[in-house]
Amino acid sequence: MNIPMLLAVVGVLSVWGVVSLNIWRWGPGRAKRSVLCPARQRRAQVVVEQREGDFGCLRVTDAVTCSLFPNGPLNCNKECVSRF
Repeated sequence: MNIPMLLAVVGVLSVWGVVSLNIWRWGPGRAKRSVLCPARQRRAQVVVEQREGDFGCLRVTDAVTCSLFPNGPLNCNKECVSRF
């Protein structure tokens, strides 16, 4: 294998690795966000579920956990989801 071909293979594998890492890190799944709670008017750390939305965008679909409700399920209207 000659040098230009080897460099091309290494370059393609490197770009594939970077793209895969970025999709895994910033793609669909769960993410931790900081938001002002509309019900209690306090800053809260919320773990949200995000799914694919329009092309190139992620859409927050649900709030999974909240720092204002540490012991149990969320018993609020989850109005903070619309703020993302």
